[in-house]
Amino acid sequence: MTDTTAAAPKARVKIFDTTLRDGEQSPGASMTLEEKIQIAQLLDEMGVDIIEAGFPIASIGDFEAVSAIAERTDRAVIAGLARASRGDIDRAWEALRHAKRPRIHTFIGTSPLHREHQLSMSKEQVLEKIRETVSHARNLCEDVQWSPMDATRTETDYLCETVALAIECGASTINIPDTVGYTAPRESADIIRILRERVPGIDAVTISTHCHNDLGMATANSLAAVEAGARQIECTINGLGERAGNTALEEVVMAMRVRGDIMPFATEIDTTRIMQASRLVAAVSGFPVQYNKAIVGKNAFAHESGIHQDGMLKHAGTFEIMRPEDVGLTESNLVMGKHSGRHAFKTRLAELGYELGDNQLQDAFVRFKALADRKKEVYDDDLIALVEESTAQAAAERIKVKFLRVICGTEAPQSADMILEIDGVDHRQTSNGDGPVDAAFNCVKALVPHNARLALYQVHAVTEGTDAQATVSVRMEEDGKIVTAQSSDTDTVVASARAYVHALNKLLTRREKTAPVALVSGD
Repeated sequence: MTDTTAAAPKARVKIFDTTLRDGEQSPGASMTLEEKIQIAQLLDEMGVDIIEAGFPIASIGDFEAVSAIAERTDRAVIAGLARASRGDIDRAWEALRHAKRPRIHTFIGTSPLHREHQLSMSKEQVLEKIRETVSHARNLCEDVQWSPMDATRTETDYLCETVALAIECGASTINIPDTVGYTAPRESADIIRILRERVPGIDAVTISTHCHNDLGMATANSLAAVEAGARQIECTINGLGERAGNTALEEVVMAMRVRGDIMPFATEIDTTRIMQASRLVAAVSGFPVQYNKAIVGKNAFAHESGIHQDGMLKHAGTFEIMRPEDVGLTESNLVMGKHSGRHAFKTRLAELGYELGDNQLQDAFVRFKALADRKKEVYDDDLIALVEESTAQAAAERIKVKFLRVICGTEAPQSADMILEIDGVDHRQTSNGDGPVDAAFNCVKALVPHNARLALYQVHAVTEGTDAQATVSVRMEEDGKIVTAQSSDTDTVVASARAYVHALNKLLTRREKTAPVALVSGD
């Protein structure tokens, strides 16, 4: 007898991506306006429901980014974060008002630690502030989200009282943040259940969960909250975020997809764009993805064990619970060479998720030809690094590396001879250093004097072999401004010099912006 019973429809879970706000609060992960717009466009295309574009009151740069994203986004709701103050809320609304679907997200600390030590406010004062600010936000915008910061360490009765008040004042989404990554799955679920049982009107709003990963449980806590009734997950690409990071978008989305048998929930995320988003955020932020990271790590679909390899050859399902192509991953093969044409190059980039304009494509193709002359084998990862480098070069940069030659080895001193193009004029410098990279950096510092501190210098090989491209990440800090930049080349010293110059260009851009105001971190 055939079972004709129709499968129950899956409950819809909204994906709220805060890569551009909470993710950018990671030290060194600051992004330019163009980079934020690029990420927001991809998030919109891949089906993210809500994009938290930034913290408009934080700086002119943040305000401009939220405003630009609000004007350009076609589908997603665009949210701006605001503290519990009229000034913050007004500034957020000013940045969001041209969005097709704007949302004001406002918050205040509710736990004893936050009330007493951060806010110096009583319970009654916090309640009055909620009443004032949520009502004000609702008068400006129909879509208001409210968060009790440090909710998981807030007294249960008081948490229920604050949530009920926010709903009464017009909040349509209630977000429950585990601000310091303190909770565990059972407790995360219990908090949602208690709110649903005890708060009047909560059935008429969306309950959201926002988990940090300090104890490595952000994904588990988020999914537990969904099972208990939350219908929005706040997350970031690659789990980017403060301290140990946030819930990773790719993890919760694929967990619900792969284990739909026990988690009957669905999102509208096009999972085939996940790898593209992961690579873009890693390149922009300068935060490489750890090799064994779930879903998007380099080893996520790699099999070295003989038993695993034997099983994979017989049936992929023996050791893979999802297909690589489900997340947009293609096998890294030798697909291009020095005889490959422009059309083949463009087609392969499109298969990897890159659609380039004519000028950028031409620049990338020229670089590809040069790379193919130097490398015996050109892999997908080489192409990805090449495109990211071309994207960086396409940005308006006042400083460019035109020539570099170094002398290094066992005999000191090591030296570098460099030509930088600065505002269209060539300048030459020769400097010594403790190794070729240090000498090259000394040339740059001599030609472009600055007080920036090199906070990070990191090198990793894109592919294997002695002719592999090296991707160099550089993080620099100057007067509280932190920038990160990357560059790739088969010559590590050249990649290092270009990454250093890319970072300097970002600092020059940031000098033109107003310094950020002092803020309390969001949820």
